[in-house]
Amino acid sequence: MKDKVVIITGGSSGIGKALAERFGASGSKILITGRHKEDLDNTVNELRAKKITIHAFQGDVSIEENNITMAQEAIRLYGTIDILINNAGISMRALFSEVDMDVVRKVMDTNFFGAMYATKYCLPEITKNKGSVVGISSIAGFLGLPGRTGYSSSKFALNGFLSVLRTELLDTGVHVLTACPGFTASNIRKHALTKDGHEQGESPRTEEKMMTAEECAHHIYRAVVKRKRTLVLTGQGRLAVWLNKWWPTMADRLVYYVMAKETNAPIR
Repeated sequence: MKDKVVIITGGSSGIGKALAERFGASGSKILITGRHKEDLDNTVNELRAKKITIHAFQGDVSIEENNITMAQEAIRLYGTIDILINNAGISMRALFSEVDMDVVRKVMDTNFFGAMYATKYCLPEITKNKGSVVGISSIAGFLGLPGRTGYSSSKFALNGFLSVLRTELLDTGVHVLTACPGFTASNIRKHALTKDGHEQGESPRTEEKMMTAEECAHHIYRAVVKRKRTLVLTGQGRLAVWLNKWWPTMADRLVYYVMAKETNAPIR
């Protein structure tokens, strides 16, 4: 990965920040994106102190024009693009019968359309370099999580998009990775949207028992180096995907049971 130009959307915290550090420590040149300038500046300063080559682009992946400018900025800074990691994402937590449709639309705009926009405008350079497109999906992209209508739907859609992209690019040398972390310690649950669009504020799960963002980033880094097709993380995550394939009714019941145990779960 030395001297590879890597764009990481949503790179100022959580898995995105950990990926920036992991790739940067291996000699990659990093461009992180995000909506909040202060968070981006803090991450850039922290990683530059570790001798990582990194710049930031302030923008919103859900806005198509921002993605055009993002790709142009990477080329201006580094001359090309080798790897795009579609990491930016938001979650939500509410029953479908109660959620405002604007909440679902906002999640889809970021998690699905944001990844499509970023890929669209980075792909010409990535194709030229026979590089990689990575989508940070989720176990929720394999089986529906109750109370996560928008989130699961966006990840199912992302998985489908990456599958199409991989097939279309079979003879180009471009690598497409679908990376599916299980529950990982990050800020995504704290910023998850409630039924009316407000941020949840506190995580309903025990974050300290989860895989760390750094561990997750290490596995994703290795998968990019090895040009793997799919990465499913955590034993619980792999079990859920396996059960959903062979015993889907049992998987539905187990997922319902696990999600119902959350603090203030929308399902009982």
